[in-house]
Amino acid sequence: MAPEIETSTITVGPLSAYLARPAGGSESGMLLLPMITGIGEQVREYAHQLAERGVTALTWDVWHGPSSDDTPIERLQELLAELDDETALAEQTRLLDHLLGELGCAKAGVIGWCLGGRFALILAGRDERLVNAVAYHPTVPGETPPNHTVDAIAHCARIKAPVMMLYPGADSLVPPERFTQLQSALQGRESGASIIHHYPGAEHGFSNRTRHGNEVNVRAYQLSWPQVRDFVGVTTA
Repeated sequence: MAPEIETSTITVGPLSAYLARPAGGSESGMLLLPMITGIGEQVREYAHQLAERGVTALTWDVWHGPSSDDTPIERLQELLAELDDETALAEQTRLLDHLLGELGCAKAGVIGWCLGGRFALILAGRDERLVNAVAYHPTVPGETPPNHTVDAIAHCARIKAPVMMLYPGADSLVPPERFTQLQSALQGRESGASIIHHYPGAEHGFSNRTRHGNEVNVRAYQLSWPQVRDFVGVTTA
């Protein structure tokens, strides 16, 4: 039987965030950085599943309210084009402070999907308090968008913690040469294990249920997610 969990939307200064944790809290924590969906239903389910494993999961509200639950994808794409790297990283750091402070976690890592996967790598390269980083199909395009002002590849090389990165072989947004650069940066580090997954035929965002009409994405997700949860459990224990 899964342990009882507590869920709520909380405020951290001017920010809102979604919290899921074992009843009474825990010493293990994860900062969740969503994909373009924001704190939509599936991202909340990720938080719940981590909480059921004894991990306090605090989720960044990327869009400050809107999510795939109530907002068309076209509007979320417009918001994505306006997202500022330094503003986003400052918000994530504030939530990490809260996770390791008021929420009582002794250890915390970071997991992100798509846009959040890119930020997970950058934040882990900046903040040595993180005990892990998980990057699900991180969005590091071949052509760098104007609002991507922080170099994710350079930050990969600075991460001291263990990293798990999951790359889909048929990623239409992140070409193989970008994956190779990310992989080389991670494996060139002097500390911190690098666990690299490659899923041939899987598409960008394969963890998202909207992609599960393609069986190869379903198989990639079903294989990867249990391993991610185990990695989180070991590194935050």
